[in-house]
Amino acid sequence: MKNIIVIAVVLLAAVGLWMAAMTVNVETSAPPTTTSVQDMPGLKVGDKAPDFKLKNIDGKMVSLADYQNVKGFVVIFTCNTCPYAVAYEDRIADLHERFSKQGYPVVAIQPNDPEVQPGDALDKMAIRAKEKGFNFPYLLDEGQKVYPMYGASRTPEVYLLDNQRIVRYTGAIDDNYQDAEAVKINYVANAIAALEAGKNPEPDATKAIGCTIKVKKKG
Repeated sequence: MKNIIVIAVVLLAAVGLWMAAMTVNVETSAPPTTTSVQDMPGLKVGDKAPDFKLKNIDGKMVSLADYQNVKGFVVIFTCNTCPYAVAYEDRIADLHERFSKQGYPVVAIQPNDPEVQPGDALDKMAIRAKEKGFNFPYLLDEGQKVYPMYGASRTPEVYLLDNQRIVRYTGAIDDNYQDAEAVKINYVANAIAALEAGKNPEPDATKAIGCTIKVKKKG
């Protein structure tokens, strides 16, 4: 009987040690750390935006350096397929119509991967631009190299730059994507008005409301 008790105690002790070892392994085995383009911090107000050279819907390459005698740029990451971007198409065209005359042209960039979102391929972009009468560049971020440098994560998302490519405002176009008639604050228009008056935009950053940028899944 005494031998049985001793054996039982030894077995219990062994089980206890095994469980403790397993607990240590679980608690100290951290998951691998990964960094994706979405984790990159991106541009903030006051940063200098990088230039780019991207293909337009007409097949020509376009960069910000091509523009002469401008006061700045309204760089907008947008696309064909996102309902939020579609809701803003006419307003984006209106921004270009109004503010390119003041020296702030719209430069639109489509950041989605066309293999993930076929409706955002360059030929589809050209068709949509013709349907909507876009009179501004509509560029494809081929290889998805530009939007990570800017830190864009949504469509649409705006980066208002001055003529030195310094970010002066970033975020949403206005405060109501659902109804253009119900807009109370035109963030981009107000930001440009502030720059024209020699002031800093207020606010100079808002949260972009839209669809996430589409990338290939890894692994």
